[in-house]
Amino acid sequence: MMVSRAETHAFARWWWTIDRPMLAALGALMALGLVLSFAASPPVAEKLGLGSYHFVLRHVVFAVPAAIVLVAFSFLTPRQVRRVSLVLFVGALAAMILTLFAGVEVKGARRWLSLAGLTVQPAEFVKPAFVVLTAFLLSEGARRPDVPGRLLAVFLLAIVVAPLVAQPDFGQAMLVAMTWSAMIFLAGLQWRWVVALGALGVGGIVSAYLFLPHVTNRVNAFLDPDASANYQVNRSIESFVRGSWFGEGPGEGVVKHRLPDSHTDFVFAVTAEEFGVVLCAIIALLFALVVLKGLARAFGERDAFVRLALAGLILLFGGQALINMAVNLQLMPAKGMTLPFISYGGSSLVAVAMGMGFALALARRRPRGVRFTVARHPLEAFA
Repeated sequence: MMVSRAETHAFARWWWTIDRPMLAALGALMALGLVLSFAASPPVAEKLGLGSYHFVLRHVVFAVPAAIVLVAFSFLTPRQVRRVSLVLFVGALAAMILTLFAGVEVKGARRWLSLAGLTVQPAEFVKPAFVVLTAFLLSEGARRPDVPGRLLAVFLLAIVVAPLVAQPDFGQAMLVAMTWSAMIFLAGLQWRWVVALGALGVGGIVSAYLFLPHVTNRVNAFLDPDASANYQVNRSIESFVRGSWFGEGPGEGVVKHRLPDSHTDFVFAVTAEEFGVVLCAIIALLFALVVLKGLARAFGERDAFVRLALAGLILLFGGQALINMAVNLQLMPAKGMTLPFISYGGSSLVAVAMGMGFALALARRRPRGVRFTVARHPLEAFA
């Protein structure tokens, strides 16, 4: 694309300040998601009595606005990122609480709302907004002694995790808590608090195992590879074995016909069977490129808010990808978590695009010494 550095219009400024390798990697992941939906989703659609390409077409329908959102959000300034995140957080959190009373129940969990024929998972939209608001609280708390930033960040975590556990969605709750903990650490938390938070986290995991039946069942199944609950995970491993290095070929996979969630949680396994471990490694490298580029940009940033928000968004994105791939490889207990930009799922696709749009906006190159958190009162940062 030929855009002169001398041009001053908005697109030219965006083009010369955006992290183009990161943008290209995200675009490649979205493109791979469209291609892999042709391989993974037809068997599921046929089992449900739908057209073979039902989920493929729906994936395209969601991918188009997701791509628009990704680019549009990358034009935002750090202050605009905060404003949009605040509005998004309030609306999505209210919708997430509503799911507990009026949500669509699937496999014993209420995580979705049915709106105008579309099924929306509000928790997906809460996550990126939560990261940005946590970064704001921590940065303001560090800059202003009169602002209890860390205490407010703890409260923010509690009001997000509580409805997630109630749905129940322990996997998302764990991802949110892990991302929050990493941000707290990056904000300069003293070691005694790090140890205390670590002990609290271990206690929470043990309590979940002891008192939440679905968590108990998944952990027990993970520890017993022959358990019936491991059916999908075992089929996933079979897909990797059959695919070997270069796969059986497009459309030649057979295990996907026995994977109920082949188009969502286990699309990585379908990729392995039909295209081989080589393509799986390429996908993993694309995720690694985004994570490493994003963290490198974050750690080089002087502004505390931008540094924490960017690092948190990148860790959220990379953590979700890592969990999905680990489950497919039977390295951790099964969790209902999509592979960002690859798996089918409208809410996940658009919400991840929002989060990475925020990340691209925060990662844009700016003049040294510019601060974005200066405000006489914390709420003035949103004004």
